[in-house]
Amino acid sequence: MKLPREFYLRDGLTVARELVGKKLVTNLRDGLTSGIIVETEAYMGKLDAAAHSYRGLTERTKIFYGAGGFVYVYLIYGRNLCTNVVANLVDVPEAVLIRALEPVDGIELMKIRRGKNNLRDLCSGPGKLSQALGVTKDFYGADLCGGEIFIEATDCQLQVAATKRINVDYAGDAANYPWRFVAVGNKFVSK
Repeated sequence: MKLPREFYLRDGLTVARELVGKKLVTNLRDGLTSGIIVETEAYMGKLDAAAHSYRGLTERTKIFYGAGGFVYVYLIYGRNLCTNVVANLVDVPEAVLIRALEPVDGIELMKIRRGKNNLRDLCSGPGKLSQALGVTKDFYGADLCGGEIFIEATDCQLQVAATKRINVDYAGDAANYPWRFVAVGNKFVSK
């Protein structure tokens, strides 16, 4: 069952923690792929120097200023796409980066998209999972309550731990905020 819009209309920290254990799905022309979310990071807008929306509204960050439940995709290191979930209410610019998945459906298609056979290497990082799920720049603004990309509830009962986020050393004190959420002991969490 797809998560309803109301799930996303809450603060980014709550959404980030509660996404761990849910299933991210893409249903594209070449097939359905999915994975259990095992790692996320919250980005808390104007309170968070690591957030893209920290400095305000731009063409790139306009998606943050709408209601939660939409996709924010951006390119990192000039080659990898990162898939994010917009959280909270209109004009509260927060988002959640999906950092890692445990592959579930469409594993053979994921292997083809990634050019990799190692199951642990398919979705153990934000760029990897975006490629494995067929996410492109065209997903910017996609509705998570739609049919192409969505998140489902599961029966997974994972223990979740909070740690500091990865690769945000530029963000001063915000680099140390414990806003990364991981499934404890899961082998698919990013390195």
